[in-house]
Amino acid sequence: MFTFKFPKFSCRMNIVNGDFIYVLRSCNCACGSNCDGSMAVTATARVMNGGSGGAGGGQVAVVERERQQVIGASMMEQLVPEITTHALSYLDYPSLCRLSMTNSSMRRAANDDNAWKALYHKDFTMEQDSITPANGWKAYYAATRAIVNINQHFFDIIRDRSLPEMGRLWLNADYVKCIHASGEFFTGYSGVLGSWQLALNWEPAVNFQVRDVRSRVLPGVAWVTMKAYVGMEHNTHPMSMTNVFELHNGQWFMVHHHSSVMLADGEVADQPPMLG
Repeated sequence: MFTFKFPKFSCRMNIVNGDFIYVLRSCNCACGSNCDGSMAVTATARVMNGGSGGAGGGQVAVVERERQQVIGASMMEQLVPEITTHALSYLDYPSLCRLSMTNSSMRRAANDDNAWKALYHKDFTMEQDSITPANGWKAYYAATRAIVNINQHFFDIIRDRSLPEMGRLWLNADYVKCIHASGEFFTGYSGVLGSWQLALNWEPAVNFQVRDVRSRVLPGVAWVTMKAYVGMEHNTHPMSMTNVFELHNGQWFMVHHHSSVMLADGEVADQPPMLG
């Protein structure tokens, strides 16, 4: 018997009845035993005396494909679902998507609904643990990420003071509503956009720091609640904001915005800025 090592694998060569038998092991040792028996996976290939019908000497069977299929894929498949889900919970959104494109076994593992539910809870909130998304947690995660991104775009527009972008964000409809932190109320697309024109032209630029973002996505409608701090100073009173979006022709549009200053008990608010 001859023993030698490859990276992460050991190989044992036995001679049985004149045939060479190569054994690849996944335990990364050359002990020739089953180690603890927990994760031992082997792939074998023979070099037959006289070959298998080919001309000349013995023909070597290629074991690389067996090694990839038996050792690489089956080790993931042999894990119980709970362990697989726990292992995948350490991956972020881009990594889980890339994993699903490696091979069929990884695609099945990466598309597991429990893995996407765990990722949703890690990236967003535990508040919706009891819901059952109609199209699964992967689709719900993607929809939530889209809403969170468009909500962040709203604050980018305020920071950049871009009225054209604000106009494209809002749905052009007569039922849209906007309540600024000043308490002023505007309705209809023209009225809402006019209020933002006044705010963006006269108020100083504001770089909101957004915290405690919570979202809920339903077919065709979604809303986001959050706290928004002015600049980097978190010792000021945050604004409590709610944004509501509707889906039209595959694109999310804002239809409602409400902002108000959060006060402690007994405090009296100064006149807040219109922005927000």
